[in-house]
Order: sequence, then structure tokens, then C-alpha cells
Amino acid sequence: MATWKIEGCTVADAAALSRNNMSAFWDDPTWILLWPKDITREFLIEQVAKRYPRMLTNDREEKRHQKAVDPNTGALVGYARWILPPSHFNAKDGGPEWPEAQTPEVTDEEKRQFEELAKSAWWGGRRDMSGIDDKNDVVMDRILAERPYIKLDYLAVHPENKGKGIATALVESGIRHAEKIGVPIFVMSYKAGRGVYERLGFKEVDRVIQDDSQYGGKGEYGAYFMIYEVPKVA
Repeated sequence: MATWKIEGCTVADAAALSRNNMSAFWDDPTWILLWPKDITREFLIEQVAKRYPRMLTNDREEKRHQKAVDPNTGALVGYARWILPPSHFNAKDGGPEWPEAQTPEVTDEEKRQFEELAKSAWWGGRRDMSGIDDKNDVVMDRILAERPYIKLDYLAVHPENKGKGIATALVESGIRHAEKIGVPIFVMSYKAGRGVYERLGFKEVDRVIQDDSQYGGKGEYGAYFMIYEVPKVA
């Protein structure tokens, strides 16, 4: 099995990230319901690529972005987005925490250009599904309010690369940093990703199962709330 390189992301990764991430969720039976039936994957990839430079450079203080790279081809094969708790935006030396996973700073002019590019993108999901995650948000907010966590906010591997240990490599990278600074990890997982987290030592602390058939789904939309506890320092 390949040893995947885990690196920080830059705005130059926008197109590759969009292709990886939109493809990763395209076959998810509930996620695909968010979009009008006439929307194609290629169209969505093109639109999201316009939004990603802004996404990568906004909220730099709290967000960290990582990509998995094939060491032989240099291709981007996976992505993870992490959110640090306010108590750990900065390291003990005063600099940013986890700087290798922080998107490089850009100029104000570049930020303006990224904002305009993002505004030019189509972004029109189904309005009748806008509240499908309300119950999930209530549970997530409750757990995150209990104590500081590093939140694994997004994990995506292109379908062509699944089963190759890419998701594991990305999550393990976050675990190493969580253990380094002594902060547990929280993630809201969908059914397809639970196995990865369980194998790496995450424990389920709550779940919300909803019926998505009213939106045209297959009947079950499950969200599983999981925590990785870092070992206590003796």
C-alpha cells in the first residue's frame, strides 16, 4: 500500500479539491438529494472550484486544511478540514497552532478576487431540505459546548481511491496533532465513514437517525457523533 503524503493545502488546489470532494459525496444517497435532479457532477465540480479559494483562505485562525498526495504522481487523492477550538488557535510560542496545515496568507487584493469568483458560482440547492440537519446541529452544538475539541469538519476521498488507506492517513495525521496538544477530536460521521473512525479508536457518544424518504431518499439518514480521547499525560 502506498505511503500517502499529508500536506497543507493552498489556493492552487481548488480545482483538484473540488473534483475530489464533490465526487466523494456524489454517490451518497442523502447528500445527492440536496441538488436539483438536472445538476450534473461536472457542473457542480466547476461551480465549487470557484468557491474553494475563498473557503481555503477564510477563517485562517481556526481552520486547518490537509490534502493527501500520491507520492508517485503528485495527484491529490484526499482532503480533511479541521477546526481548532478557540483555546488553541495559537501555539505556546505565540504563533499559529498547527501551521503546516494552515493555508498560506494571501493579499487583500487576492481575497477580493476570491470573493468575486465565489459570488460568480452557482449555488442553488433544494430549499425544502434546508432543515434536514437541524437535529444534528443541536446534538453537535451540545457536545462541542462541553469542552474544547478539535473538530474534524470534513473528510473526503475520491471513489476511485477508496479502500487504499487515504482516509486513515488523513485522520491519523489529526490524531497525532491532537495527542501532541492534548485536545480530543470530535466528528459527526455518516454511515459510510464509521468504520474508519472506529478502527482508529473513536467512540460513538450519540446518534440521530432520520427518515429522508420525504425528500426522495431511501429512508435512513444517520448521523453518528464520535470522539477520540487523547491519552492523558502521566
